[in-house]
Amino acid sequence: MGEKASRRKIAWYLMPAVLTLAWPTMLEQIMHTAVQYIDTAMVGSLGTTATAAVGSTTTVNWLIGSTVSAFGVGFLSFISRSLGAGDNKRARKAASQSVLAVLVSGIFFTVLTLSLARFVPVWMQVDENARDLASAYFFIIYMPMLPRAASMIFGTVLRAAGDTRSPMRVGIIVNILNVVLNFLLIYQPRDIRFFKTSLMIRLWGAGMGVIGAAVASAVSFVFGGVAMTVILYRHTVISPRGLSIKPDRSILSPCLRIAFPNMLQRFGTSLGYVAFASMINSLGELSTAAHTIANTVESAFYIPGYGMQSAAATLTGNAVGAGDRKKIADLAGVILFVEVSLMLISGSLLFVFAPSMMSIFSKDRGVITLGATVLRMVACSEPFYGVSIVLEGMLQGAGKTKVPFIANITGMWGIRILGTIIAITFFEGTMISAWAFMIAHNILLFVFFVIYAICESVRPKGWIDSPPIS
Repeated sequence: MGEKASRRKIAWYLMPAVLTLAWPTMLEQIMHTAVQYIDTAMVGSLGTTATAAVGSTTTVNWLIGSTVSAFGVGFLSFISRSLGAGDNKRARKAASQSVLAVLVSGIFFTVLTLSLARFVPVWMQVDENARDLASAYFFIIYMPMLPRAASMIFGTVLRAAGDTRSPMRVGIIVNILNVVLNFLLIYQPRDIRFFKTSLMIRLWGAGMGVIGAAVASAVSFVFGGVAMTVILYRHTVISPRGLSIKPDRSILSPCLRIAFPNMLQRFGTSLGYVAFASMINSLGELSTAAHTIANTVESAFYIPGYGMQSAAATLTGNAVGAGDRKKIADLAGVILFVEVSLMLISGSLLFVFAPSMMSIFSKDRGVITLGATVLRMVACSEPFYGVSIVLEGMLQGAGKTKVPFIANITGMWGIRILGTIIAITFFEGTMISAWAFMIAHNILLFVFFVIYAICESVRPKGWIDSPPIS
């Protein structure tokens, strides 16, 4: 009886490790979201053509970024499990292979994106007046694709080794640098008055507009990639310094087996987001504006979830590598407790302040009312979605990426997209009905991941039965 009671208790001894890994990622994402808000405002001040030129390639950025990031998931699982098994040498070899992954993906996507820069705005049906500007913007931000790949993949490798603070520090500096450069490169020289006094300062500005925003982003990407590379090579545990980057099949094969389903998942869900947005766009300008702003607002309230997901992936990989089933169960308990608590708080805040958040980005009462309605709907599903985010992170750490792929693709296309198509086509559905299917998608993920996690827990090997790392 005493043993059973002890098992029901939350494993508080894991709390310091969880929070130590999670808070830097949360802070990094908070900073990134804040900069997105600022960037949107800065470019938006230039007019609708500038906004269209920058925003038109956003979905393409998601597709490319998701594909490159998927490589990192493979290395995260491999390295965290190797370290959990006490095999630091193998973890270092995996880090050296991540250098090869950066070079291959960085060079490939540089050639691909730069060669397609002229065509992407046409494919995205950008207004003809903005196509040349959109093409130039896209070309500039993808010139430094190699350092962008280094920042994404090396950042994940560092997190796999339990170092979430270094990516956080680099991310904060990159975002601050981006804002400062935007401020200097976008606008014309101007006078700034301080505190409504007669004190005026002439501020230099390059007056480059959208091109200035692109240059600011490109310079920031270069800094981020270089900084992340230096930090990885100086790391005391997984530095690839002195190791060969020639292809090592014993490492690349298991990494790719883990990364490939994740890559397909991110690609498929990104396409789903495009299809979902296009259907809402067909409902008119009011729905388009409300959907765009509501998505922006909502993203800030998912930060606790994705911060905990990173910690869950690393710590689960360590426990799987060590063959410690009890620690995996304890980890699930403490992370889910923290996650649900945080998402209940963020969901409550979103529900209460939804109209106020919408009013930051729009003064149209119709947009604010519609956006606040769907935000309050989705706020009620936040804790459920938070659980699925954490369990997906645990599965990634264990190398089980096929299950999240099946769940996410089924939910996206079988529930969200198909349901929205039926509602709009046959029942004169509105944006509210479309978001209802998005919430149904989130609930499906919750049910799917919880059932799978329970089934894994009662199996003889369960979570330990993962793809081999050798």
